[in-house]
Amino acid sequence: MSFINYLINGISLGSVYAIIALGYTMVYGIAKMLNFAHGDVIMIGCYVVFTIVSTLNLPMWLGMILSVVLCTILGITIEAVAYRPLRQASSSLAVLITAIGVSYLLQNVALLIFGANTKSFSSVVTMDPIKLAGGALTIKGETIVTIACCIVIMIALTLFVNKSKAGQAMLAVSEDKGAAQLMGINVNATISLTFAIGSSLAAVAGMLLCSSYPALTPYTGSMPGIKAFVAAVFGGIGSIPGAFIGGILLGIIEILSKSYISSQLADAIVFMVLIVVLVVKPTGILGKKIQEKV
Repeated sequence: MSFINYLINGISLGSVYAIIALGYTMVYGIAKMLNFAHGDVIMIGCYVVFTIVSTLNLPMWLGMILSVVLCTILGITIEAVAYRPLRQASSSLAVLITAIGVSYLLQNVALLIFGANTKSFSSVVTMDPIKLAGGALTIKGETIVTIACCIVIMIALTLFVNKSKAGQAMLAVSEDKGAAQLMGINVNATISLTFAIGSSLAAVAGMLLCSSYPALTPYTGSMPGIKAFVAAVFGGIGSIPGAFIGGILLGIIEILSKSYISSQLADAIVFMVLIVVLVVKPTGILGKKIQEKV
């Protein structure tokens, strides 16, 4: 039963990575930029819930709603202020450096406001654990809710992109921004919507992550953000199903590595798997090779 328990925990952790990776893969697929501040939006969302519930003693549902709303606004603001002016930059390095700068800015703002001490995060999940096989296998409520949320979000996002008018605009912008603009699509609004969706997903992922691992610091989102980026590349960055598959596989690899090999080497094993995948299949599991026009 221990292996099954580890597997379920791996799927749960991988579901969090998958939700975060969806934000990465959407922004890259449509805006062709890597938002390395994405992981720190997770941390901001968690601090919003912590402040509402633990400091102001207001209901949890209010904290969850405000977390999603404020992270969405934050994502739109970051895109408009930090990334949009650099969209036509000759080098993508400028955007990358700016993204790293925004990441450190968010971390240090949180450090100034909340301090470096670890905060205890109250779980947003109230579901009781489920016991199977006569009590030999116990699945926490946080695990069930996390996996269910990931599946629902992935399906909803796929339907939104493929079936809605806004989703079709995103696909058009991802193919060719210039041609999309000539067809009457508002490119700026479409990219802002992409950042809004990605940031709202980051807030949800942060709440689920801190519910399972209830320790909150200004650096909470850094490593999950990097691992989610690894998951997006692993699955094929730019692909929504790829982000889902990459996240789940990464979570399983990490938990099994901690359980059967070494908790200290687990992160190294995760990144080593990424290197192997990129050597064998540089585009990732579901990634497609893009032909560059010269």
